[in-house]
Amino acid sequence: MAPTATARRREAQFEALMQSAEKRICEEGVGALKARDLAADIGVALGGLYNIVADMDDLMLRLAQRTMTRLDAALEAGAASVPADQPAQVLEGIALAYYDFARQNLQLWRALFEMRLKNPALPEWNVQAQLGLFRHMSAPMTALMPQASDEDRVLVARTLFSAVHGIVFVGLEERLIAVPPQALAQQIRWLVRAACNDLNK
Repeated sequence: MAPTATARRREAQFEALMQSAEKRICEEGVGALKARDLAADIGVALGGLYNIVADMDDLMLRLAQRTMTRLDAALEAGAASVPADQPAQVLEGIALAYYDFARQNLQLWRALFEMRLKNPALPEWNVQAQLGLFRHMSAPMTALMPQASDEDRVLVARTLFSAVHGIVFVGLEERLIAVPPQALAQQIRWLVRAACNDLNK
């Protein structure tokens, strides 16, 4: 069944809202998002904005979902860029893809960690989207830890991700203690290789 005119209009308004919000995040950061500004951007009354999204929490989570969908595609490409029978290289490809995505989509990537929600309980669809990002690490982790339980492999995968994320986050923030930008990719490679070598002992 073809969508109704009302459904098509709502879909167009939703897409316009998402694009407006992403543009404002890229230009000013997530903290600058205001419902009144977004409503004006897409030509609706403030009350009309809440016919498109339930509230600002809903808006933030849907923006995060879009960013995570793009990140997921980037990680998949990173995993596919090296031979599947080289699990350490696959993990390295994923880690470097994460760094490249963060660098190229800096404000949208930052927004994933900077959004402040009134309701801290995340909807299931958002939780599943976050967990889905780890699927790219499943096959290489299984190859590197064939005797380990699923729980142990997941724990190591999350620890490795946290370490890579920390290097990327501090490096892109350009803090005093950060790894210099020109050395970030090299140090990410070193970290992943060191972790994988340890797993092979």
